[in-house]
Amino acid sequence: MNQFNKDIIAALSSDKDITLNEVLRRQIEVAANQFLQNELTAVLGYEPHTRIDRSKDDLNYQNGAYTHTIDNEYGEIHLTNPRDRPNKYQNAHHP
Repeated sequence: MNQFNKDIIAALSSDKDITLNEVLRRQIEVAANQFLQNELTAVLGYEPHTRIDRSKDDLNYQNGAYTHTIDNEYGEIHLTNPRDRPNKYQNAHHP
């Protein structure tokens, strides 16, 4: 049984102080943040924390992240949007 199913069961049982709405909010947040990271990884062509030769002038690499919050019907979703060094990476979710 995966964590999502365990969270749903916990939300539906009375022994945990978590709502189904909170389970969905958390899953949306995790999925959205993973999507953003995977998107930049695809653009750059290598995984985060990969040792690369940064002496090449045309090489783009990850350079931290910024956070923002969006509000939806499930509550606040905290997004961590990764950025690249020359700040060329833009996604459709950029505020």
